[in-house]
Amino acid sequence: MPSKSSARLAALTVAAVCSATSIVALTSPAHADSVRIHDIQGTTRISPYAGQQVTDVTGVVTGIRTYGSSRGFWIQDPNPDADPATSEGVFVFTSSTPKGVAVGDLVSVSGTVSEFVPGGTSSGNQSLTEITKPTFTVVSSGNPVPAATVIDAKSVPNAYVPDGDTAADNSINALPLRPSKYALDRYESLEGMNVQVSDTRVVGATDPYTELWVTVKPREHANRRGGTVYGSYDAQNTGRLQIQSLGSTADFPKANVGDTLTGTTSGPLDYNQFGGYTLVASQLGTLKSGDLKRETTEKQRRGELAVATYNVENLDPSDATFDAHAAAIVNNLRSPDIVSLEEIQDNTGSKNDGVVAADQTVGKLIDAIVAAGGPRYDWRGVDPADGTDGGEPGGNIRQVFLFNPERVSFTDRAGGDATTAVGVKKVRGKAALTVSPGRIDPTNEAFASSRKPLVGEFVFRGRTVIVVANHFNSKGGDHSLTSQYQPVARSSETQRHQQATLVNSFVKDVLATEKNARVIALGDINDFEFSGTARILESGGALWSAVKSLPRSERYSYVYQGNSQVLDQILVSPSIRRGCDLEYDSVHINAEFNDQISDHDPQVLRFKP
Repeated sequence: MPSKSSARLAALTVAAVCSATSIVALTSPAHADSVRIHDIQGTTRISPYAGQQVTDVTGVVTGIRTYGSSRGFWIQDPNPDADPATSEGVFVFTSSTPKGVAVGDLVSVSGTVSEFVPGGTSSGNQSLTEITKPTFTVVSSGNPVPAATVIDAKSVPNAYVPDGDTAADNSINALPLRPSKYALDRYESLEGMNVQVSDTRVVGATDPYTELWVTVKPREHANRRGGTVYGSYDAQNTGRLQIQSLGSTADFPKANVGDTLTGTTSGPLDYNQFGGYTLVASQLGTLKSGDLKRETTEKQRRGELAVATYNVENLDPSDATFDAHAAAIVNNLRSPDIVSLEEIQDNTGSKNDGVVAADQTVGKLIDAIVAAGGPRYDWRGVDPADGTDGGEPGGNIRQVFLFNPERVSFTDRAGGDATTAVGVKKVRGKAALTVSPGRIDPTNEAFASSRKPLVGEFVFRGRTVIVVANHFNSKGGDHSLTSQYQPVARSSETQRHQQATLVNSFVKDVLATEKNARVIALGDINDFEFSGTARILESGGALWSAVKSLPRSERYSYVYQGNSQVLDQILVSPSIRRGCDLEYDSVHINAEFNDQISDHDPQVLRFKP
């Protein structure tokens, strides 16, 4: 999966282009006189004046954005109508930094009403109603800013969004807004208006782009560490709201999950590419620490095998995170016997030079683990063919196995390479791999531009364990939860389902060869424990996702848009699941923290083979 920063920078470039191009004009240009803001916003998501020129639209300036690709200011009518579905605020897109206007100015604006789609129409995002190519006159200054509308648990409905119109590709754009019934309709009815939240708990840590997530519903699917758990496709968590700021980035709070923005946070309600509905604060609350601590798992007992998966986020020799990753593996994961590492890059990282070997990357991590007081791990992996496995261009990410040779041995069988498929054979009545390490069906189209599963054969205390390390196709291209298309389209599932089918089939081959074989499939599955991908992996009883042994409130390894969710999983074959001594731990050391060294939390499984 590409790093957050590379994906975000690419998206920001797209956003800058789309500021001028991703406009939905539903009518031919016309002219409208004496139009109020609520007339422009209308009672659906698309303005009835889209594509038309409007004259002398009046409102008080509530906020000015002087940075980024979407510069301009918000205005709000201080004399609202009686319809709760019509917003009284709108964004005036000036392209460059607005001049000659200040908060509190009453202005008269003329321009073209446009529907701007952040991220472009292919993103599936809703559109933002704007006045573009504006001219404006300041009528008076020093006016009071319209009182902020309170967004709280009582005002946001529990239902998330209606299903879209099947005659319009499931779009919700033309549906009448029902702000008292649906959360997204409530937010849409406030688009561009001055809003406020108070004493809100942080459910998504501050990221490098100066944004965080809060919830106005502190009891909604809460977990013990202060987050909000995403536990099904029908539990989108309606209280989540992104917070940005119109102020200095240096003054933005560095928050962790479980912290609280005390007091009032207020400003215009925007809609953007990366967070949907976003409160762009002109006033930020004060951060109160929740004193969240990084977790440490239990040390495996002498007769227990500890197996872990950890996405180290595009690790290459130039990174500064080796010592931190090593400390996490030694201190927080307690030096597992086998560690599947995802997103190990080649020796030259993102430099696109044809290098595919990763021995320097892995060797540097192993040395750092020793320096941190851990064992000197041995390792196995299979180099990919250049440019075939997705991820950051030039990086050639792959999975590798670390293993502690003092407790685990690796069964080497020659012949595994980038394109040779691993198979299963019977050796003295037991299932064995034809090549070890090897890759599952690496030339299959299911793994095009995606990581191929790495398979290895390990022996612990005389018992063989076959481990499949995975990094499935990313969710890139899926529509967001706030998409204009409902139910949400998840196009990336298609490839993950194909990948899951092949892994499931391979595990079934192992079990057909040896009914009670011990098989573990683990890694960054890039999908939820309740997803179709997980169901395919588990089909026929071949595997079971052990994260489901945890209480529902503790099932998460990743935080995205304020939703704590499962992406990383460890699945086990029936002989391992039957053991009453199986222990699973999602070790929360990254996803909830603003100073994370990876965006994923590692997972650890302990059991007696």
